[in-house]
Amino acid sequence: MPRARTTFHELTVGQVADRSGVAVSALHFYERNGLIRSTRTASNQRRYSRDTLRRVAFIRASQHVGISLATIRAALDRLPSERTPTRDDWASLSATWRSELDARIAHLQALRDDLTDCIGCGCLSLRVCHLTNPRDVLGRDGPGARRLPAPAVET
Repeated sequence: MPRARTTFHELTVGQVADRSGVAVSALHFYERNGLIRSTRTASNQRRYSRDTLRRVAFIRASQHVGISLATIRAALDRLPSERTPTRDDWASLSATWRSELDARIAHLQALRDDLTDCIGCGCLSLRVCHLTNPRDVLGRDGPGARRLPAPAVET
């Protein structure tokens, strides 16, 4: 069923969903969380400016690389409202996220390398296990399992 047409600069929530490929419920979620804005008609229907499409694309691209919604919202808040984010905006904002992403990559590589040391041991409870007890920090508390609950005492 075709959607009702609005003025040139306004889109209904359904039109934004159709054009962006994002579910209406996700658009409502983005709006509740301050990522996008709408106005209301006299009959209380949401209307979005056309720049919302670019903002939604920006949100989705940011989420795709693992940026949190709180960080995305802070980034969008730095942009002038009612303006479509530009390529320069994206470059500037993504540059600020580069060090965070580099740190995540380094962390994942370290996890991968530590996992290689564990393959084949089969227990994940070795005294010097790089995954469950990095640098044997739990060994300072003495022998035995530190992360497992104490066994139940039978009476």
